[in-house]
Amino acid sequence: MAQQRVIATAPGKINCYFRVGPPREDGYHEVASLYVAVSLTEQIEATLRTDGELQLSLEPDSPVVHDPENFPLGEGNLVYQAAQLLREHTGTTLGADLHITKRVPIAGGMGGGSADAAATLVACNELWQTHLDREELGRLGARLGADVPFALMGGAAIGLGIGDQLAPLLTRAKTHWVLIPASYGLSTPRVYGMLDRLRSGMDIEVPKEIDPAVIEALMASDAPALAQVLANDLTQASLALAPELGTMRDLAEGAGALRAMVSGSGPTLALLVRDGEHAEEVMAQLGDEVGVATIDVTAPAAGARITLSE
Repeated sequence: MAQQRVIATAPGKINCYFRVGPPREDGYHEVASLYVAVSLTEQIEATLRTDGELQLSLEPDSPVVHDPENFPLGEGNLVYQAAQLLREHTGTTLGADLHITKRVPIAGGMGGGSADAAATLVACNELWQTHLDREELGRLGARLGADVPFALMGGAAIGLGIGDQLAPLLTRAKTHWVLIPASYGLSTPRVYGMLDRLRSGMDIEVPKEIDPAVIEALMASDAPALAQVLANDLTQASLALAPELGTMRDLAEGAGALRAMVSGSGPTLALLVRDGEHAEEVMAQLGDEVGVATIDVTAPAAGARITLSE
């Protein structure tokens, strides 16, 4: 018997390590990534409809939505696509009102859209009682985007292939980060396209593994050691498209961050700090002296999960 209302959340992510190979014939790139889920989540509230319709709405006070009137709430939204894919896969004729609360920066390199899709799959699977297990949801999620399976899993994981071949790291060792969201987004395909142009004529190898030093530092929660080995191949492309990110990165490290890096394809900056107290110090410095908005998060965080079902 279907539920009447379900709320689910899913986390954004940071790539502590991200190596990118040359473009494949299908346009994707092979990567070697170390994902960590962070304590900044997207939320989907799914309410049952018996008419088979899918209707999306947006929480008006979502802090990262700068232009709510132009926020897509149709078939182009990953929330709609995830719900529709689940319906097609299971054959259910039920529908849902899907209310989105966004907290992860949009087009910010933190997988917010993928988190939306993951939360939707979990919420609608419970709402409609379609009884897919996490492995099946993960296979569906991979059809929506390479980061969706990790948003379902959470925690920390090595990602190979196009990022969808996941091997979880069993760690509860906590790291602390400060995020600097931008007032604009960067299209992930555009960033990859810029990377390919910057590398034109170069012999780029397909990445096969993660630097063991990154895994060791993360597992030990050794922030100073981790700061020395953070890596992101997309940085040069992001800075080419948004040079001001380089200036902000330098300001962040000048304010005391152990390391400031572009998160994924950007333009969100992720600042590694020692602990919660250090996070407050860096945030105060950036706020008082530069007037920069910041968000403090910890990692790892749980994957997509139900927080209410009734």
